[in-house]
Amino acid sequence: MALIGISGYLLAGCAYLVFILLLLAARNNTLSGRLVLLGSVFVLASSVAAAIQIEQGFSLQLVLLIETFKLATWSLLVLCTQANVHSLQAAFRQPKIKQYLLTWLVLSAFCWLAALSQPNGAKYLFSLFLLLNLWLMVLLEQLYRNADVKVKWALWSLIIALGMTTVFDFVLFAQAAMINQLDFSYWYARGFIAAVGMPLILVSTRRIKNWSVNVFVSRDVVFYSSMLMISGLYLLLLALAGYVINYFGGAWGDVVSIAFVILGGTVLAALLVTEKLRREVKVFITKHFFANKYDYRLEWLKSIDQLSNSKSDNYYQAATQIICSTLNIEQGALISKASMGTYKLLYQQDLDIENSQLHHLSAVDQYCQQHGWIIDVREYASIESSYPELALDIEFCRSQRIDIIIPIFKNEHVFGFFLLALPKGRSLLNWEDRDLLFAISKQLSNYMSLNEANDRLAESKQFDAFHRMSAFLVHDLKNVQAQLGLINANAKRHRDNPAFIDDVFETIDSATERLDKVLNQLRNKQVAESNKKCVSINQLMAQVAQQRNVASPQVTLEVSVEIEIVIDQETFYSVLNHLVQNAQEATADDGWVKIRAELIANNLHIAVLDNGCGMSDDFIKNRLFKPFDTTKGNAGMGIGVYEAKQFIESAGGAMQVTSFEDEGSIFHLTIPSE
Repeated sequence: MALIGISGYLLAGCAYLVFILLLLAARNNTLSGRLVLLGSVFVLASSVAAAIQIEQGFSLQLVLLIETFKLATWSLLVLCTQANVHSLQAAFRQPKIKQYLLTWLVLSAFCWLAALSQPNGAKYLFSLFLLLNLWLMVLLEQLYRNADVKVKWALWSLIIALGMTTVFDFVLFAQAAMINQLDFSYWYARGFIAAVGMPLILVSTRRIKNWSVNVFVSRDVVFYSSMLMISGLYLLLLALAGYVINYFGGAWGDVVSIAFVILGGTVLAALLVTEKLRREVKVFITKHFFANKYDYRLEWLKSIDQLSNSKSDNYYQAATQIICSTLNIEQGALISKASMGTYKLLYQQDLDIENSQLHHLSAVDQYCQQHGWIIDVREYASIESSYPELALDIEFCRSQRIDIIIPIFKNEHVFGFFLLALPKGRSLLNWEDRDLLFAISKQLSNYMSLNEANDRLAESKQFDAFHRMSAFLVHDLKNVQAQLGLINANAKRHRDNPAFIDDVFETIDSATERLDKVLNQLRNKQVAESNKKCVSINQLMAQVAQQRNVASPQVTLEVSVEIEIVIDQETFYSVLNHLVQNAQEATADDGWVKIRAELIANNLHIAVLDNGCGMSDDFIKNRLFKPFDTTKGNAGMGIGVYEAKQFIESAGGAMQVTSFEDEGSIFHLTIPSE
């Protein structure tokens, strides 16, 4: 066996001696070329030292010391190749290279000091080589997976050569760490492994020009490298645990440690083939170590632009089209929830979903309410327990061509769903797809809520306008009723008076005109438009006084000159009549009510004065001009003074009120005469 070991190491030494001579003849002065040369020198020295050690039987520490520097050299070669650096100064500026050198130096110094200073210190060296070989395996895997196709063609032989010796040494030192002793059957075979690897390294040195390769870091590469690192660390822990069991196990230590290692390896294999663990590790790496698949700023601006430029008046259609464009698909539908188990199809695009089948979404509704997840029906059907506790009707989804179910939340409750159909061959949704869809659905939920609120507001405004119109119409009808009521009240006393009969017919004519106006407004569902014309204020005030003088107290006029202005005569008559009526109702029968008019600086000033009960300042500020607030109970509408103020202000004028309790009130109207 010793002869075989010596032969293997001498063969490796001869092979690398020839390789070194070829490298020297090539005069490759690049950093990577020098590292290849240095690594080959260390392999030559290690092989010669190992052969002599087998023959002479001295300590293996010299060979292992050379191996320590050999592993560092090959690792630096891989790091420099991956970083594409060509000088020593540039290499020391690379964070990864500095990190490796510092870690290698600290670990090597600690383990060698422990090995030289403590009895049975070989275990520290075995652990050191276990870690360094594991690290080199990860670096080799990253280098190969990150390289493009052309570079892989040049690198594969180097990767195989270094990987072959590294994996062999990893197994050798893992076993040594577990039993605190090298297996010399493996040790004697190392020389042949090294000799076989030399031609492969030679091939790569001929293929790679100046050792300059362009590599990129992919998510899959880091995932596989991380899994490899996790596996190595797990095996290292197994080795440590096996050593502890062997140390304390006495006669049963060897058997128990072997059984433990086999069991641990079985557990590791089971974990590595478990899809759930692999997905979780991959998502963790992607989330924390890579840029996002989507530029969320651009996606957000894109959705905003689509919302603002949507030509569809149907906002449900716009929302469905936007969620479909997020995944570049054409088929989708929007479902709203009326109650649990009752759903309504609001819009569908290139689908034929039946309303009668939507009750199958109840299970999804409950699940999404609890978890808030987006459901990939294809994942649910193909991966067991991908959505725990969800009981989805697959046949319903397939019959309706539903592949993705996106819940829409409003006030933390499920409002409805987007149902999407994907083309065949599309991959399953990953976490980035889900995050983007959830963000867009949240935005669309707000968009639809805003539009629904606008619809309700518009409807409310329509009812408000109708109610307001009705209130003014009722107010007009009340005035007509008041006129007719006055006729009835005075008919017994004045029915034989010809003048009273004339006034009755005139009042009936006025009431008829008012009723015609009210009927026209009801037919057109709007308040009649203003009809302005030149009006004699003197005559209008006289008509008001004549109509109001059928009640007490009597109204007197104080007009100094003839005044004419352009105004809506009918509305102004109604406003003035209402103010005088209020003054009469607030004044005792033995009191007085006056209408005073004058023209000052092209402005008409009209004052309605009385010596009635008056009003408090608080009532004037807070209630007088408030619509639908009345002190007359069911007899009043509370819009008379409000309508008067609105009319005067629409004519460009103003209304001022001065009142003192138990003394009287003055309503002062100012209206431009031109």
